[in-house]
Amino acid sequence: MIRFKNAIAFVALFLAQSQAFAQQPARKVPEVFTLEQCIAFALENQPLIRQAQIDEAITESTIRSKLADWYPQVNFGYNLQHNFEVQTSVIGGNPVKLGVDNTSALQFTASQNLFNRDVLLASRSKNDVRLQAKQATASTKIDVAVQVTKAFYDIMTTQQQIRVTDENINRLERSLKDAQSRYEAGVTDKTDYKRALIALNNTRAARQGYNEALSAKKEYLKTLMGLRPAESLNISFDTTQLEAQMAVDTLQRPDYAARIEYRLLETQRRLQEANLKYNKWSFIPNLSLNGAYNLNFQNDQFKKLYGVNYPNAFANVALVWPIFQGGKRTANIRTAEWQLQRTDVAIENLENSVNAEYAQALASYKSTLAQYYAVKENLELAREVYDVIDLQYKSGIKTYLEVITAETDLRTAEINYYDALYRLLAGKTDVQKALGQINY
Repeated sequence: MIRFKNAIAFVALFLAQSQAFAQQPARKVPEVFTLEQCIAFALENQPLIRQAQIDEAITESTIRSKLADWYPQVNFGYNLQHNFEVQTSVIGGNPVKLGVDNTSALQFTASQNLFNRDVLLASRSKNDVRLQAKQATASTKIDVAVQVTKAFYDIMTTQQQIRVTDENINRLERSLKDAQSRYEAGVTDKTDYKRALIALNNTRAARQGYNEALSAKKEYLKTLMGLRPAESLNISFDTTQLEAQMAVDTLQRPDYAARIEYRLLETQRRLQEANLKYNKWSFIPNLSLNGAYNLNFQNDQFKKLYGVNYPNAFANVALVWPIFQGGKRTANIRTAEWQLQRTDVAIENLENSVNAEYAQALASYKSTLAQYYAVKENLELAREVYDVIDLQYKSGIKTYLEVITAETDLRTAEINYYDALYRLLAGKTDVQKALGQINY
């Protein structure tokens, strides 16, 4: 019995694992990602983008469903009825039995819309509806690309900070050995040795903090890219190349038409214009062509029911003209006009917002650029000062406290340099987005 239960549990576990594997098919994930590969992978696998693409497919199916009403509608109906008591009417004072015990009918009907405002709206607005769905997908792709870019730069900065911290740890370990040797030789007291140990412990603690931050930032980027938790993420970058690409033409002006938000509003406006026409068409009657062919079978004996057919057929033109609806149509037209005016105001507001967004992004970029050049020069100076003081300490001219101070200044300058580089690259991305230069 126990073996039987174990076998059942094994089979259930196997099926569960097989189902999980089927739900997450294997895919090729690069061992190392460049920025371009991160963006390309995100555009292919990010759930928000896949949802937007599914929305496109839903929109296409909805359009086809609406346009289907332009085609002839053909239906078939079948009816079988047994009358337990046949209706009786009195005609000329005599009761007359109307009908038979068993009836059956087969009906073929066909109809064709000649004018229907719902179908006409679908036909005229289908291209803009498709375009709106595609533009929504493009907007999602732009947002994801910007977020992935900034997250990539953030990880790059943290990795560089870890590298700088590792170099500092190596220097401090050498300094600690030198201080210990000098202390043991009686050249200096134990103060230098303890200061070196304190600085080393603080730097190791800082490195641990950077490592934890790096893990969290990688998980965030993996989420943006659509990477699964079990899949690894390693990035590759060239800081020299990034520094060469950080320049931006600050004389450019934003082009509203290049912004996806502006194009979305333009599409929305055309759809609202179509909606306004749709509501005005409510005063026009609906016109349709209908026809039917009926096969009617009647007999008191069930087994002979389908022996004789009494067919009939017809065709007609139906016109439905709503005359009075309590002012509903006029109110709908007015609502559509207000919606159109609201979109015009939204477009005007977007133009102002784009100008403000670009001005803010450009100001931030220029400020960060100036700061970048300043910290870059500070880095060179801090490195030179450290080298000189370290050499003077070894020659017995400077105290170890001055070495620790110079080393701290150098580490701060290096970390500030990469932080400024990150903010500069992120600022460049904001400027490009404000200019409408990021498109997918």
